[in-house]
Amino acid sequence: MKEKINVLDYATEIIKATEKGVLLTTKTDKKVNSMAISWGSLGIEWSKPIFTAYIRKNRFTKHQLDTNPEFTINIPFGEYDKKIIGLMGTKSGYSVDKIKESGLTLEDPEQISVPGIKEFPLTLECRVVYKQDQDPAAITAENNAAFYPQNVDSSFHGANRDYHTVYCGEIVAAYIIR
Repeated sequence: MKEKINVLDYATEIIKATEKGVLLTTKTDKKVNSMAISWGSLGIEWSKPIFTAYIRKNRFTKHQLDTNPEFTINIPFGEYDKKIIGLMGTKSGYSVDKIKESGLTLEDPEQISVPGIKEFPLTLECRVVYKQDQDPAAITAENNAAFYPQNVDSSFHGANRDYHTVYCGEIVAAYIIR
């Protein structure tokens, strides 16, 4: 059962959960993939409720979103296994079926093709209405040094050697899976 909600009534819960980690789920060619995100925002743009997510260019999720511009944001609501966020944030959908490995239960969506996740029941169904690659020149030197060290330290050898694409998703349905 799904309890429809007004997303703005849950804004505080959504933002607080995003800071700790929520799941962004995609689907293409019958492959469902989730990744943990902690960079996101909730707002209004073009008189529509929007969830904005930031995805690095080398991520499997970016490939999925560029193929099917729909996603769900899956937010813990109550008790949940915090190890799931760790798994979803450290493994790649290129090589692992993270949904299967984590034992998550997919829930049919209402208005898009991407399912929700029963174990992360506060669900936002989103359609991408805008996307843009970050402009490195527009990022402050402080944030470039902190979050994109490959640009300021030539000895940097970390895995995250690219910038993000910003995806603004219109929230077309919002509910809590009961």
